[in-house]
Amino acid sequence: MGETFTTRIQARYRDINLAGHVDNVEAVRVLDEARYEFLRFAPLPGLPPGESGLLHAVDDGVSELVASQAIEYHAEMRFVPYQPFLATLWVTRIGSTSFDVGAEVRVDPDGAPAVAWTCVNVLWDHGAQAAWQLSDAVRSDLERYLGDPVAFRR
Repeated sequence: MGETFTTRIQARYRDINLAGHVDNVEAVRVLDEARYEFLRFAPLPGLPPGESGLLHAVDDGVSELVASQAIEYHAEMRFVPYQPFLATLWVTRIGSTSFDVGAEVRVDPDGAPAVAWTCVNVLWDHGAQAAWQLSDAVRSDLERYLGDPVAFRR
């Protein structure tokens, strides 16, 4: 398995429902924020100053769009004041115009994952209004974080 990226996402009071845990929709928000950090700030050696993240080498006018998501909830995501959720992310598939990101979120750093998730990301060229073909540079950066698919229970 390649490298993984771990980030801390602070729960907000608005994420918590009346039962005191993170609502299922807000869990996706936590995952999307972690995905954004992964794509924009994952460390890569040898990048020029001021550049960072797995998508630093995409052409101007190209951004990522979420094509689909799958999520499983394994445990309750209880709100603990001043304790962020820990999201670990990696790449699980690299295609010609898309790639999949897998993630697990933990409430307790030593605990089992509360959430397992996978997300298909399409690189979209806004000028051409079409999917953008992954360049060799982007593919190489994604491969650094390439690992196993998310192990869903189904």
